[in-house]
Amino acid sequence: MLKKILIANRGEIAVRVVRACREMGIKTVAVYSAADRVALHVRMADEAYFIGPAPSTESYLNIERIIDVARKSGADAIHPGYGFLAENPEFASAVQQAGLIFIGPAPEAIRLFGDKMAARERMLASGVPVVPGMEQNLTSDEAARKIADEIGFPVLIKAAAGGGGKGMRIVHSPDEMAEAMKTARAEAKSAFGDDRIYLEKYIARPRHIEVQILADHHGNVMHLGERECSIQRRHQKVIEESPSPIVDSVMRERMGAVAIKAAKAGGYTNAGTVEFLYDQDGRFYFLEVNTRLQVEHPVTELITGVDLVKAQIKIAAGESIQFQTDISRRGAAIECRIYAEDPENNFFPSIGKVQTYREPGGPGVRVDSGMYEGGEVSIYYDPLIAKLLTWGPTRIEAINRMRRALAEYRISGVKTTIPFHIAIMGNERFIKGDLSTHFIAEEYPNGRLNFVEDESLMQALAIFSCVIDYQENRKIQPATISKKSNLNRWKMQSRW
Repeated sequence: MLKKILIANRGEIAVRVVRACREMGIKTVAVYSAADRVALHVRMADEAYFIGPAPSTESYLNIERIIDVARKSGADAIHPGYGFLAENPEFASAVQQAGLIFIGPAPEAIRLFGDKMAARERMLASGVPVVPGMEQNLTSDEAARKIADEIGFPVLIKAAAGGGGKGMRIVHSPDEMAEAMKTARAEAKSAFGDDRIYLEKYIARPRHIEVQILADHHGNVMHLGERECSIQRRHQKVIEESPSPIVDSVMRERMGAVAIKAAKAGGYTNAGTVEFLYDQDGRFYFLEVNTRLQVEHPVTELITGVDLVKAQIKIAAGESIQFQTDISRRGAAIECRIYAEDPENNFFPSIGKVQTYREPGGPGVRVDSGMYEGGEVSIYYDPLIAKLLTWGPTRIEAINRMRRALAEYRISGVKTTIPFHIAIMGNERFIKGDLSTHFIAEEYPNGRLNFVEDESLMQALAIFSCVIDYQENRKIQPATISKKSNLNRWKMQSRW
């Protein structure tokens, strides 16, 4: 068993790893930049080391400095979390060359699945269904138009080394091809230092469904079911849940079997996620493999009872996943990503000091966060404040519990996306499970929320607000908020 782990990350995921290590009796080493001197993960770890200025390029992305700290601190292994260096094969190689254990897949697997074209070719050779398209680098407009004519418009141009929607363009007609290729190539070069692009069939209104896998160093691979991640904004996930409202037990086993085949074809080890696009005809296609712990991993933890971070550590230490063979899924779980963004201003980042921070609680509620009262939302990093999760024996109960938890969550000093999540939890399409990756664009086309009229919810929010105001001696009378009140719901929530 490992005795000391350096966590090459920050924020809520660093806190999450510290907690898992503490339960396993493993010492932890935190690293921090100038902006994170008093961050929660620094306070919680057994040791903490300064690694540079606030910009991530000078701190959290500095491979040499992180490995130097690992050596000096006597760490056995490095956990990369997600983001930053988590999917960097050079980092994984450097960790191994330093005589340390990288808690994640082998550098070769990271490199393979990080190259979308190479991954498509490997999956095709292994019999894994992929979206129809072209596996080679697009070098000319003529070649692209030929492939597009064969598979039919619209088509999707994607960056070979891409992710997060960067270097991605939808092409509806031959006339758009040249400009789309030019802009996609330029954006891919800027974002990833790699301007290779490829083409595949554009699937209208797909669902985004992913399967969690675990793979050890003894050839064993297993899946832990699916997560639905279709609620996205600008190709970034916003809400995740499990099980998917559209996946039954037969489809779950089919997708799980394909996910296992994909992992074996790529020589994958440790925890990972195989992502699929699910079309309106019930067919699913391989999209990519995320070679790390996902942001939304707690969704799977809530319905399976499996601690994925502990599983990662055990696999990295050489244990077999036989310790996780008895998997049963129970109930439903939902995750809302709470960002410091202003929903009234096209989700513009809200930077500053968090003056009030009170997390919700009660049965079936979990909050993963690196924030605290008096903490800072920095301009240098992702504005994720917390991940709020709820569990219920049914999907509807999980939704209702989420609505209650969102109403209890109180954050002031910065704007947050809590009102946005409240609106979606009351959206009829969401409640029915009628989802697609275009959900937000279709339901809120102007980037603003059309609140569902839900007097019981709004009255509950108003009452809770009055109680808090009274406790803080603001002397607001509950009678001033009536059922017919014209109180601006956005403004009422701006304090939360």
